[in-house]
Amino acid sequence: MKIAIGCDEAACELKDTILGALSALGHEMLDFGTHANQPVLYPDIAVAVAESIARGEAERGLLFCGTGIGMAISANKVPGIRAAQAHDTYSAERAALSNNAHIITIGARVVGTELARAIVLAFLAAKYESSPRSQPKIDALAAHEDRIHKAR
Repeated sequence: MKIAIGCDEAACELKDTILGALSALGHEMLDFGTHANQPVLYPDIAVAVAESIARGEAERGLLFCGTGIGMAISANKVPGIRAAQAHDTYSAERAALSNNAHIITIGARVVGTELARAIVLAFLAAKYESSPRSQPKIDALAAHEDRIHKAR
């Protein structure tokens, strides 16, 4: 799978660890930084990752910051993208299965390395399948997004 990945300086070590683990499993990684703990504006990284997915350059995205909150808010600004914050394997799996999320965000100050690895693997293993319960919600999200963007 081709995966876009990014972080701010609070999560550089976690991002690099996950990037290495996924590369070792044969995933192709698009690394949007930051590197060597360089200070960045996390919205810039989140939007770059989300836009790469929106353009079809990657199938899924992973974003890391101190809490995961700012990255989720930022990535969700890109039309058509659904990013979900995940702190456990169940929420990561459900983000994909129920919400057809493209990206998960993880807080490096909230989740340890081994749990983060398990969360990422759960998210990547889960595939959205349209269901009578989930699809109307996904369709409603898309309709609201279209309406909001047309109003601007």
